[in-house]
Amino acid sequence: MSSKTSDTRSFIPVGIAVLTVSDTRTIDNDKSGNVLVERLQSAGHRLVDRDIIKDDFEAIVTRLGSWIADAEVNVVIATGGTGVTGRDVTPEAFQSVFEKEISGFGELFRMLSYDKIGTSTIQSRATAGVAGGTYLFAVPGSPGACKDAWDGILESQLDYRHKPCNFVELMDRLLEHESVQA
Repeated sequence: MSSKTSDTRSFIPVGIAVLTVSDTRTIDNDKSGNVLVERLQSAGHRLVDRDIIKDDFEAIVTRLGSWIADAEVNVVIATGGTGVTGRDVTPEAFQSVFEKEISGFGELFRMLSYDKIGTSTIQSRATAGVAGGTYLFAVPGSPGACKDAWDGILESQLDYRHKPCNFVELMDRLLEHESVQA
């Protein structure tokens, strides 16, 4: 891997909302959400909001919509509901609000996950995209998957100092299409 951190750029904290999608988790037993919160705060980012909602398409879309409309939220990271069972609707909910999909996120997540869980990674439908100038990431509901997603992808891509490129340096340009259409 030939990426590195710039010595000339300063860290820019971003506002992140964490969503846990589960029919059974509460704030007291949400290990996956806790992993994400701990890692983003340790990296220097701001936890803007956190929520736990049921595996329900409309509820997920509504929650995403409120965070997309919130200028303090630059990034949403969701954990849970990315499997293949009937209740797993997180990818469909996320994709319904995407303006642009970041297909490489799911591909890279599964590649990283393969080294740890082998072919079982095929059951993950991790996904990412952009809507309303907000980055949206959905990862599986296990603490290990959250660690893999953060440590292997998000930590560097949400760091303005990461070279050769990162998501933070593009934030100001995510709404370019709106200024062109106006």
